[in-house]
Amino acid sequence: METHITRTLHDDHMAALALIERLDALLGHHGPDYLPAAATPAVAALLRDCDRALALEIGPHFDFEEAELFPRLDAAGAGAMVAVLAAEHEQIRPLAQTLTSLARQGQAHGFTAALWQEFHAAGAGFSGQMATHIAKEEMGMLPALDDLLDTETDAALALVFASQR
Repeated sequence: METHITRTLHDDHMAALALIERLDALLGHHGPDYLPAAATPAVAALLRDCDRALALEIGPHFDFEEAELFPRLDAAGAGAMVAVLAAEHEQIRPLAQTLTSLARQGQAHGFTAALWQEFHAAGAGFSGQMATHIAKEEMGMLPALDDLLDTETDAALALVFASQR
């Protein structure tokens, strides 16, 4: 049975992967020494979307998983998986914060060569780690939650998650 909460988390994952795909395309098209014009519509939109997603979506998503889902999974015997996912959250958070700060600077002032190199490195690091993390959650955590959660708990979790967004 697919639960409401796993469908919602899956949708978040797909949105994050779409953003990562756009970020990877920009980074691939503009190497670390070939800075883009931050004011072009596509780059400006990507910077706004990175800022919004990293600040307003990924943090609450991680917080919800850690507060509401990881304890349930740990109690159900999936402690090793929870430990890996929690450690990845701790690695990804600072990358997301750095990328958010750099995206804001790029939005406000455009890219200098140094700022672009920092953004490029941070974007590549974030992109790789986040994509790997999402794959683990999709393959391990979401199926485990589908097996673990009953309808009532699923509905309660869906309300909690919606209230935190």
